[in-house]
Amino acid sequence: MSEDVDAVVADTFRQDWGVVVATLIRMTGDWDLAEECAQDAFAQALSRWPGDGVPRRPGAWIVTAARNRAVDKLRRRSVETAKLREIAAAGDPARAPAGESGDATDGSGIADDRLRLLFTCCHPALSLEARVALTLRTLAGLSTAEIARACLVSEATMAKRLVRAKGKIRNAGIPYRVPSADLLPARTPGVLAVLYLLFNEGYAATAGAYRIRTDLCSEAIRLARLLAQLMPDEPEALGLLALMLLHDARRGARIDEAGRLVTLEDQDRTRWRRGEIDEGIAVLEPALDRGDVGPYQLQALIAACHATADTAADTDWAGIARLYRRLMDVTPSPVVALNHAVAVAMSDGPAAGLALIERLETDGRLADYHLLPATRADLLRRLGRHPEAAVAYRSAIELADTDPVRDYLIRRLAEVT
Repeated sequence: MSEDVDAVVADTFRQDWGVVVATLIRMTGDWDLAEECAQDAFAQALSRWPGDGVPRRPGAWIVTAARNRAVDKLRRRSVETAKLREIAAAGDPARAPAGESGDATDGSGIADDRLRLLFTCCHPALSLEARVALTLRTLAGLSTAEIARACLVSEATMAKRLVRAKGKIRNAGIPYRVPSADLLPARTPGVLAVLYLLFNEGYAATAGAYRIRTDLCSEAIRLARLLAQLMPDEPEALGLLALMLLHDARRGARIDEAGRLVTLEDQDRTRWRRGEIDEGIAVLEPALDRGDVGPYQLQALIAACHATADTAADTDWAGIARLYRRLMDVTPSPVVALNHAVAVAMSDGPAAGLALIERLETDGRLADYHLLPATRADLLRRLGRHPEAAVAYRSAIELADTDPVRDYLIRRLAEVT
């Protein structure tokens, strides 16, 4: 019974953390209090549900418990009596429809606390790095360590970044609302970056027993749809939504029945969801007609090349390599350079890709990124240089953070030893 409750609580956390925190921030205006009370509510669920039974609506139970905890804490602060009256007048958020936590009061017409939270976190007064980190923490419930890995910085650096971001919102009095139309462009880059990383963390979790977190993928797509509705003339918002849909269409084929990772080359393409692929392409086409092609549109074009190839052998790797070259010009990044090296290897041969990998190893920025030695190992394996491949696979295994990835690399290591 305890194991069942633990699983339900964990599932509820993944699905509803953002709802709970966003609701409490709207009510209290206190970010730290919101996170603290949300954590208390989940701890309360772990202690009470084994005896009382799991409630019919676990997420609503958590919201109510967190709200009550916040009221108790504010009641002990004598200076917060006005805030208490405001909370009492707001009503019980547990009765709100699924996906909403209250009525829109900011004139945006978007009745979604999580979207408000997203735009609040992405205020231009914050650095782009702070916007990304704060939203992944408050909206997605990612740990500081998970966010640090996603952003390729140390955990200590990320912890300081989060503290500074919250302090700046509090001290600057940044409002909790979707901004007016004329202010949207200033926040667009941060919002897009957050949704992109949120989806990536779900599609390829940076730690834990699971390679895919469907809850994060679904939440990122849901928010991307809302953003596209809010900004229908923003091509990069459409490009990001298309990118997510094209990747998500392949999600079910990435893990086999035994829970093992399946690479793109070996996936059963009949398991790809054609409806999502068609929708992604339909979203992308009008975005490409609007002028300069940005990084999310370029990535969506790359995803479309994969999604529309009938077999792995039919993939237009030369075209993908050219698109990655353009992406490197728009967004210089060692991760993009790594993907470009893979495309070159598939187009021009493993030796050509390996030369680019060696440049990235000299660069040093991906020293702790498991995909760098894993890619080197794969190219060496294809060249028949098995002893060198084994060394690279062992390095990748040491850096891997998820069980499916580690298992995949161990199986590859066995092939070359």
